[in-house]
Amino acid sequence: MSGPLTHFDETGAAHMVDVSAKPATARTAVARGSVTMSPETLALVMAGTAAKGDVLGVARIAGIMAAKRTSDLVPLCHPLALSKVSLEFTPDTTAGKVVIQATVRTTGPTGVEMEALTAVSVAGLTIYDMLKAADRGMVIGEIRLAFKDGGKSGRYEAE
Repeated sequence: MSGPLTHFDETGAAHMVDVSAKPATARTAVARGSVTMSPETLALVMAGTAAKGDVLGVARIAGIMAAKRTSDLVPLCHPLALSKVSLEFTPDTTAGKVVIQATVRTTGPTGVEMEALTAVSVAGLTIYDMLKAADRGMVIGEIRLAFKDGGKSGRYEAE
């Protein structure tokens, strides 16, 4: 860890960090996660024949919407003007899962890691919701920050 936790004041009370003195810089975050499912369920996704329709198309829209609403969901997040939100889905038949990747960009005084993580999380929940009639045993997981760039702390890449 590089320093004190910034969402707590000197008395230990939670607070929203004051970013008013920070310069606006270009910031990018990439998050990844996955939804593991049965081979039969993954086949429905890949063939586009799930009963509720285009699973990944709906999950993409849900992830974008979630990134835009992160500050409504995570109490101490700043509302941000996002420049880009994109989601990619990669079916992995060997591991029996769909890998989700969200990329979020902004120019501002604070980063977009939470927006990328929220996008992946809600996209995973949407995949689960659209396929639960076929497979209630799906597992949403492996959600993590894969990359971030910009701001005072600079660049981070997960191993």
